[in-house]
Amino acid sequence: MTPSYVVHYTTLLPAVKSDWDDPAWAKAEPLAIDQFHPKSSDHHPKVQARLLHDGRTLAGIYRVEDRYVVCRQSGYNAMVCKDSCVEFFVRPKSDKGYMNFEINCGGTILSQYVEDWTREEGKFKKCQFVAEKFLKMVEISTSLKGPITEEHTGPLTYTVSFRIPFGVFEAYLGALGDVHGQVWHANCYKCADESSHPHWAAWSNVGENLNFHQPERFGLLRLA
Repeated sequence: MTPSYVVHYTTLLPAVKSDWDDPAWAKAEPLAIDQFHPKSSDHHPKVQARLLHDGRTLAGIYRVEDRYVVCRQSGYNAMVCKDSCVEFFVRPKSDKGYMNFEINCGGTILSQYVEDWTREEGKFKKCQFVAEKFLKMVEISTSLKGPITEEHTGPLTYTVSFRIPFGVFEAYLGALGDVHGQVWHANCYKCADESSHPHWAAWSNVGENLNFHQPERFGLLRLA
């Protein structure tokens, strides 16, 4: 069954540095990222997300109750999936490609626009990294500070929040028009490829194939 989530409209988005329990997030229902791939270790962190929009910007926050936390990657478009990382993949237009926003627990971001996710020799057939000038438009805040080079094995709860202006999407997808009432396809993930307890969790189940790049398995975002 394809999951669905309503991205409520607000005239005032939460500050990017706001806490998970900030009243500004109250109208955004928590979304559970709890579909763990069988190849995951026995560590299954509790991960939730919230999303809101104001007609011009999409705001999101992830709350992670984690262990075995690492944060070693830095710099735009570094391989943050190796770290304790949350990810947001979104396809606003069904006739276009999708964009992935991957952010480690220290706030480093990787983003791509993927038009053809067929893999050839380990690479996507048609894909480009999002330009740094657009990545700088994405506001990011985390409750942790990197780097964490030596794994933190004990319990650790943290948040990762972001604001993505619709202009970032439009740079690669063209004009979005009035987004109110639109239905986008998306998925939310949590991973930690190179921790001692690797795991891969999704909001919308990715099936037996350990591959987050499956837009046919994305859930639905309904923009109120």
